[in-house]
Parts: sequence; C-alpha cells; structure tokens
Amino acid sequence: MRPLLAALVAALTVTAAGPAFASECGLIHDPDARNFCYARERGDASSCGLIHDSDQRHYCYATVRKSGSECGLIHDSDLRNRCYGEAGGSSSQCGLIHDSDARNLCYATTRGESSQCGLIHDSDKRNYCYAVVRGSRSECGLIHDADLRNRCYSEAGR
Repeated sequence: MRPLLAALVAALTVTAAGPAFASECGLIHDPDARNFCYARERGDASSCGLIHDSDQRHYCYATVRKSGSECGLIHDSDLRNRCYGEAGGSSSQCGLIHDSDARNLCYATTRGESSQCGLIHDSDKRNYCYAVVRGSRSECGLIHDADLRNRCYSEAGR
C-alpha cells in the first residue's frame, strides 16, 4: 500500500472510542495524506489541490466530488479501479476494469446492490463489498487482510 493511503487509513480507522474525527486529520504527518483527510472529512475538494502525487490528487478529487470521470486520469491501475467504485461512477465506467473482483465491487457500489458482492471470489473483498454496500461494519471484522479491514472500517457506514 502506498504511504499516503496507509497514513490515511490509519487516521480514519475506527478505534475503541469510535470513528476518527476531522480534528484527527491534523495528527497525520504526511502532508498529502493530511490534505486528503481534510478534503474527505469536510466534503470540500479544495484541499485536494494541495496533494503533490498526481494519482492521489485525482483520486481525492474523484472521491470527494463523487465524479468517476476523474478516475480515468489515474495511472496506477489498483487505485484507478478502487476510484471507480468509490467515486460513485457509472456502471459503464466499471466495465473498464479488467479484474473481475474489482469490476464486481465497482458494480455493487455504483448500483448499491449487495447481490453483486456474491460474485466476488476473494472472501476478504467480498466481505468488504457487503460492508460498504450495506453500510454496516459487521463484515469488516471477518476480513483477514489488515489494510483492507482498516479501509472497510473507514468506508462502511459513512
């Protein structure tokens, strides 16, 4: 996982006290991750322009603005696939994803249909899909991959 994403996931991970709050964005040392955190928490894309890494900047704009068209500008294929699913892109954009699990995740999240999650072969990604689409964190605890589990806790139930 890229350092920026790792720092962001760590900042947004649910703790015993509950989900992270916007004030915790200031505790993130990496400036790109901090700006991404502020943009997401505030729902204001102006902080995205301060992110130096172009892929992360496009990802920030896309997810904050809920505009899947920005995802096509991302060079890293894993981040681009994730972007299409998280930015509220259209089903036609999901069709651009070659990996079948990532494509099914994208369809599930853009359509809001948890039945699409059942087509995902990887159990961690399937549980992530159910949690995000249903808006319930209960499946997050079933995920073995720590990075994906943390991402699940920050994304599910938004």
